Amino acid sequence: MTMGLLDILTSIKDRAEKFLNEKNVVTDFLGKVEEKTGIKKKILAFGAVSVTGLYLVYGYGASLLCNLIGFVYPAYYSIKAIESPSKEDDTKWLTYWVVYGVFSLGEFFSDIFLYWFPFYYAFKCLFLLWCMAPMSWNGSQVIYNKVVRPVFLRHEATVDNMVSNLSGKAMSAAENLTREGTDQCS
Repeated sequence: MTMGLLDILTSIKDRAEKFLNEKNVVTDFLGKVEEKTGIKKKILAFGAVSVTGLYLVYGYGASLLCNLIGFVYPAYYSIKAIESPSKEDDTKWLTYWVVYGVFSLGEFFSDIFLYWFPFYYAFKCLFLLWCMAPMSWNGSQVIYNKVVRPVFLRHEATVDNMVSNLSGKAMSAAENLTREGTDQCS
C-alpha cells in the first residue's frame, strides 16, 4: 500500500473510534447491546458494517437500503445545517444534494444496465458515502468542482433565458385559465 492509502485507512479508523466514543443515538444503542451481550461496541459496529456490505451485494432490496443510506444521513445533517447559524455547512450539504441529483438523473437512464452489474449497489453506496464524507475532498466537492460547476458556468446564460421564457409562458397560461374560469362562473 502507498503511504497515502495507509494515511486514509488510518484516518478512517481514527474517525470510527472517535465516533464510537461520542454520545449519540448509535453509540447509545451499541452501548446497550454491549451491556447485554458483552461484545465490545467496536466489534458490533464492524459486524453491522460488514452485514450491511454483504446485504448490499447479495440482499433483496439492496436498492432501497442503498438509497436510504444516501438519503437519511444527509437529510438529517442538512436539517441541522439549516438550523445552525453557520453558512459553511449549508454550502457543504447543498453541494451534496446537487451532486446527488445529477447522479440520480444519470442513474435513471443507466439503471436498467447497471442493475445487472455485480456489486452495483455496494459500489453505489460507497460512492454516496464518499460524497457525504466529512472531509474537504469528499466526492460531492470533487464532482461539483470538476464536472457540475464548469458545465453550469458554460450554460448558465442559456438556461437562465429558457427558465425566464418558460416562467413567462406559465404565468400567461395561468392568467388565461383564471380569466376563463371567472368568465364561466359569471
